[in-house]
Amino acid sequence: MLLSIAVILLILLVIFQISKASEYVSILRGEDKSFKQSNKVNGFLMITFLVFGLIAVYWCNKILYPKTNLHLGSSSIEGEQVDTMLWITIIITGIVFIVTQILLFWFAFRYQHKEGNTSYFYPHNSKLEIVWTTVPTIVLAILIVFGLRSWSLFTGDAPKDAMQIEVTGKQFGWIFRYPGKDGVFGEKYFKDIDEGNSNPLGLIWKDSAALGQKADPATMDDIIAQSTVYIVKNKPVKFIINSRDVIHDFGLSWFRMKMDAVPGTPTTMWFTPKYTTKEMIQRTGNPDFQYEVSCDQLCGNGHYSMKGTIVVVTQAEYDEWLAKQKPAYYAAFPDKEPKEAPAATDSSSAKAATTAKL
Repeated sequence: MLLSIAVILLILLVIFQISKASEYVSILRGEDKSFKQSNKVNGFLMITFLVFGLIAVYWCNKILYPKTNLHLGSSSIEGEQVDTMLWITIIITGIVFIVTQILLFWFAFRYQHKEGNTSYFYPHNSKLEIVWTTVPTIVLAILIVFGLRSWSLFTGDAPKDAMQIEVTGKQFGWIFRYPGKDGVFGEKYFKDIDEGNSNPLGLIWKDSAALGQKADPATMDDIIAQSTVYIVKNKPVKFIINSRDVIHDFGLSWFRMKMDAVPGTPTTMWFTPKYTTKEMIQRTGNPDFQYEVSCDQLCGNGHYSMKGTIVVVTQAEYDEWLAKQKPAYYAAFPDKEPKEAPAATDSSSAKAATTAKL
């Protein structure tokens, strides 16, 4: 850090000394002669900077583009619309950038000061002003309409067969809840939150006269998962997003989705995954690949560590994983968990078979 500061200060000092030396030279040579020479040098440098600048832009894009997840495309079907909008935006702004930069530096070179040249003042042109106002307005309006169309899709009604998963952000992590076998999310209340008793969401498991509430039977089979959530390939999934404390943002860059998690105001979004995690390991060539959940809203000192993982699996793999999960209620109250009936012994089975024959 100190070395970087020292280098920056040294560069500033060199620039200052060069400017002072240039000033002394102009005094010795005569200001008019020095101005003409500096003008030619600056004009040449403008073209040089233009050429090397455009080469640098191309070079940076060639090196950095493969390091983004843009070249692999969206990992969700609905996110393909976001990619399309992004590419259209990049192409339009890229063309505008290149054209304006070429004109900017070429004009600085072509119309540099020369003896005998006079300036031509062009104060007003209504047609030109209408063109450069109307064209950008139309282009931006089209992009906005396209974006609103995509936004309405993601945040609108999910397909009837979509999975339902609740997401709750907290400082600094993600909590996921599945509705259980009844397919219904149980009621929750923030005063019932008890991290030490496997109830980080405040599910209403008990009657409380003080709070004026009764236990909700729908909470008894809800499954809670910390940090990692499982979803199914080619099956729509709807996330119901909440926050337990401050504003967070549920960011899924690989699926091209994100949505604010606001305290007291649930938000929703849905999408359909295209590739399993195993398939993405092969596509990326990264054996440690994971679909990362990030918080895209600065939410406190531990914001950088607020991460989660989405695991995309096949339906069979999901069913196998779900069968192993225990409802949060039984994790908090193990004595309430139904006991499995003991398997019949060989002798009792034989006796039952004999009786059946008789």
